[in-house]
Amino acid sequence: MARRTPGEEKQMSSTSRPPAIVRWTLRLEEATALDEAVHSLEAPIRSTFGTGARASLLRGDWLGHAVHPLLTDVVMGTWTSASLLDIFGGPGSSAAAQKLVGAGLLAAGPTAWTGWAEWSEAGTREKRVGVVHATANAVAISAYAASWVSRRRGRHGAGAALALAGATVSGVGAYLGGHLAAARKVGSRHDAYDDLPSGTHAELRRAN
Repeated sequence: MARRTPGEEKQMSSTSRPPAIVRWTLRLEEATALDEAVHSLEAPIRSTFGTGARASLLRGDWLGHAVHPLLTDVVMGTWTSASLLDIFGGPGSSAAAQKLVGAGLLAAGPTAWTGWAEWSEAGTREKRVGVVHATANAVAISAYAASWVSRRRGRHGAGAALALAGATVSGVGAYLGGHLAAARKVGSRHDAYDDLPSGTHAELRRAN
């Protein structure tokens, strides 16, 4: 049986029917019903997060690339760790799980700010997806806040259940965030990273 060349495989892949979640995401990009929400948010988001020194800080100009993905790892990491303790840690892990949920909630604010700073510079299709991404994250944050309050009141079982519900919703938000970053390339980066030909980085290292 003849082997297909990489070009032939890529062509077959591009013409095959995408997975359902991909089709759903593409429909979301074209959902003009979201434009009203996008337009209502654009001016306040840009004035609050998208201009001046504040925007430069939130977008990570000082770092060379977007800060947002780094902070999402903190939020998702603490919340995932809390659920793992809930499931596998036993009653003795309840206090630690509560602290992890609280840490994620504290990090959620700065994470959202950096995300809005990136959103303010995105295109229309990306902003539509971003609104849904932010909505899912807001619901997840509410669930985790309720989880923390339940744990604080000694209702650790309810707190664990609320955290799992939050994890489900935040998973949707994380998928859309990954789509924006990986598929649509939404995210700040230094110009030095753009359009360098293959091997340039190695040549620069040798030159230095």
